[in-house]
Parts: sequence; structure tokens; C-alpha cells
Amino acid sequence: MTQAIGIGVIGMGWMGQVHARAYRQVPDRFPESGLAPRLVVCADDVPARAEESRSRMGFERCTTDWREVLADPDVQAVSVTTPNHLHREIVQAAAKAGKHVFCEKPVGRSPLETAQIAQAAREANILSWVGFNYRWAPLVQFSRQLIADGTLGRLTHYRGRFFVDYGSNPNGVLSWRFQRELAGSGTLGDLMSHVVDSALMLAGPIRRVVGNQRTFITERALPAAGQGTHFSTGSDGPKGPVTNEDYVGALVEFTDGAVGTFEVCRVAKGHGCEMAWEVDGTLGSLKWNYERMNELAIHLPDGHPAHDGHAIIQAGPQHPYFAAFYPGPANSMGYEDLKVIEAYEFLKSVAAGQQGQPGFADILSVAEVLAAIERSWSSHKWENVEVIS
Repeated sequence: MTQAIGIGVIGMGWMGQVHARAYRQVPDRFPESGLAPRLVVCADDVPARAEESRSRMGFERCTTDWREVLADPDVQAVSVTTPNHLHREIVQAAAKAGKHVFCEKPVGRSPLETAQIAQAAREANILSWVGFNYRWAPLVQFSRQLIADGTLGRLTHYRGRFFVDYGSNPNGVLSWRFQRELAGSGTLGDLMSHVVDSALMLAGPIRRVVGNQRTFITERALPAAGQGTHFSTGSDGPKGPVTNEDYVGALVEFTDGAVGTFEVCRVAKGHGCEMAWEVDGTLGSLKWNYERMNELAIHLPDGHPAHDGHAIIQAGPQHPYFAAFYPGPANSMGYEDLKVIEAYEFLKSVAAGQQGQPGFADILSVAEVLAAIERSWSSHKWENVEVIS
């Protein structure tokens, strides 16, 4: 049975276009689901970008006023892919309008703002979803199964990191991501949120943390309005101050006794997109790096020292979701494939009328860890992870 779901996308920069393409691919990649997303309307405050997105992506219409998306009775679910400073107003309005929401992380500019957004969704009884795409890699989901089944034994160590160099060029433009007023925190929200989400999913709740932060490039070129991304470079023209952090590191203690480290940086030269983690248990260990997304290093000792060590396995149809993309092993999936899986899982939850994961409750758990890390910057002490109310 086919189930049509009307879609609106608010914010048609790169990520908005990624969401639109992902929705379009769901019926093709997951035909047995019966899901039939209908791209009803897209919104962007740059008229040319709104019209181009309508034409390229196949939306029925476009607008420069995001409120028109929420007022459309044919729209059941909305993707919010705007800069962070717009998330609270848009999501609160979407909740009031009864629209289900897929919002990109970190949802709010601060942990408190994230909590306010989660509360609005909860009170309106809408379904929510968060853009934590890295958790959907087939080998990450396979690792999750191994850990849940006890294959690694009791977990003892977890090391998570996310190193990128999109901000390493001092001539990079001062996009919204580098401005606290627009983005909130810097790498804490942008990168550390992914690291913490993976850690919570794989290793469980976190008890306490202590961290530090640093801004290495303190000013950047002012961008042209409505043009470029945080990957863009500027000229020798006017510059403005960077008002959030380039780097965050933290020591971590998990509730179940494991210990670990988190580290993120957006100016780490030579690191394209190293979202990676390593987890050790009493019976084995795993290593995964998004830059080699389709490989997993796995160590399950069998008592033969001659070949003791990590073995590399490659993703294949035997792993979650892979068969929807390729019939044979060792074919490489990529970033937008993970967004298709996200869109599929979100739409599946909407069709069933049941909240899935990760929703706003999950990003709130992440935000509580981020808040503890940020508190430790001032206290210079270990901080317990506390409920945000």
C-alpha cells in the first residue's frame, strides 16, 4: 500500500538540496516500504535559490517566506535546514502547525535552546528527527548490533573524534558557522554533537566530563550575502571576528564505567572529514573512520597469536541497509546515501505515527553532555552531566 507524505523543505542551501534529493530516492531505494514522499514546497530567503531548487529538485512550488510552508495543508513533514539561529522560531511554529519536523543538528544554538525546541515538539505531540547521518553507515549499525549482543564484552574505552580542515584556510569566509549569534557554539555544536551521538548510541550514557577549547583563527573575510558556504574562501577585503571555538577536547567517564576521550577541530590541516571512533571491550574492539566508511577494523581474539590483531571487513548486503544500494559487497556507499537512509527512517516513523530515533529526546541527551563540557571550560573541573530543565 502506497502512503503519500507531503514534504516541505525550509532552507535551500547545500543541506536543503541534500534533503530534497534524499526524499526523492526513498521510493527507489526502499520500494517495499510503500512510502511516497511528495515534494510540495521549498523555501529560501534568496529568491533565485528558491526558484532554482524548485526547478532542479521537482518541488511543486517555492517561496521566500518559510511561514507559507507551514501554512500549506498538503505539507505533513518539514525539513529544517537553515542556519542554526532560525531553528527555534521555525520548529516552534512547525510544532504549533502540527507538522512533523526533521531538523539538522545541533537543533538549538545552545543546550538550553535545544531543550526549548524539544519541549515545543513534545507539547505539540509531533514527531521529530535529527540529522545524525553518520550513525546510519551500515558498518556503524553492524557495530551497534555487536556491542548490544555482548560480542565485545564489557566496554572499557571509547575514543571519538571529528577532525576537518574546512576552516583551516585563514582566507575562509566568515560564514554563519563562525558566529556565535548565528550558530551558537562552534565545533562543540557542529562536530562534537556527532561524536557524542555516536558515543551515546554505542557505549551508553555519560556520567561526567572535563574539557577545553581554543579558537586558532580569530578573524575571517566577510562573505557576500546569500552566496557561498563555510567551505568558501574570500578576498583581501573587510574581515570580521570569529566568535566561537575552532577546537574542543574532553575526557569522558561513562555511566557503566568505561572511560574515553572526545576531540574535534575544524582547522585540522589535512583532515577532510575524519569522523571516527574506537571502542574497546573485555572481549574485543572495533575501529571505524568515515573517511573509509565502508570498512570496519574488528578484533575478536580466537586464541591464535600468529594472527592476533584487527582484521578489516568490508560493507556488504549482510550489513544493515547496504542491500538497498548494492547487491554485492565492497561497493562504496557515500554521504548522501546515509541521508537517504535518514529520510527513509524519518518517513517510516511519520507513516507509522511512532517516534523513532534519533528524535529531539536524543539530541537533548547530546545537548546535556555538551553543556557539561562547556561548563568545564570555566570551572576547569570535572562536570557531571545533568538534566536540562
